[in-house]
Amino acid sequence: MPSLKSLRSRINSVKSTRKITQAMKMVAAAKLRRAQSQAEAARPYAERMERMLASLGASVQGSPDAPKLLVGTGAETVHLLVVITAERGLCGPFNTNVGRFARNRIRALEAEGRTVKILAVGRKGAAYLKREFASRFVGEISFAGQKRIGFDEAARITGEVTALFEQGGFDICSLVYNRFRNVISQTPVEQRLIPAPLPEVAPAEGPSQEYEYEPDEAEILARILPQNLAIQVYRSLLDNSAGEQGSRMTAMDNATRNAGDMINKLTLNYNRTRQANITKELIEIISGAEAV
Repeated sequence: MPSLKSLRSRINSVKSTRKITQAMKMVAAAKLRRAQSQAEAARPYAERMERMLASLGASVQGSPDAPKLLVGTGAETVHLLVVITAERGLCGPFNTNVGRFARNRIRALEAEGRTVKILAVGRKGAAYLKREFASRFVGEISFAGQKRIGFDEAARITGEVTALFEQGGFDICSLVYNRFRNVISQTPVEQRLIPAPLPEVAPAEGPSQEYEYEPDEAEILARILPQNLAIQVYRSLLDNSAGEQGSRMTAMDNATRNAGDMINKLTLNYNRTRQANITKELIEIISGAEAV
């Protein structure tokens, strides 16, 4: 049976831990509101950009002058996965889920005979994937210490991806990250970047309209496609940031509840142990008195 002193020490230790988890929960909730508003504000622009690319890309897709970012290399041999995770832990299964999703995707591609390369964004994802796929890494990007992730960080990632593409480093590039849905739901997804996916454009109601572009479609796409890459990466970074804070808030809330339950159990055990010691001392006193 543990001593009263050790039980008091454990109770005080768990109480201190509960204060920390409560503070972390409140901080995550404050950051979540800002990150969620940014993620939701970026989605309409990114979706409109995809529509415009679909309209422009359909007219030049079969042209020999079509930009490579739109049509790719024509091969599907080498795949680059840009895996985005958090810089810190203590956010539940957030990093593990996207790491497991990327690992399964890598195994599936290699089972099909593809070559896989990895660009890790975030220290947690890099540490997770390096255990098994260290030889596939072509780079790591960390934003540790930065309070906010802006468009400049997305442009930095895009610059490394496009530079590797121009060097012939891969044929297909995809983003792997946690898409933010709500506070308790962050879903790992894969989004293709290169060649640019062209969603089908719904036919417009009424008489059809034809547009003339100045300059031509190919030149417009050559300028828009790099910008679209940065926008899609920026949206994924915002989704990742919001999902991280939502997952951390949920994890810290659960940790606070568990700490409260543990304090109750330890307090009950402490009271029982204290009562048992008092009873033992009373029995010893009464027994000694009767012996005299």
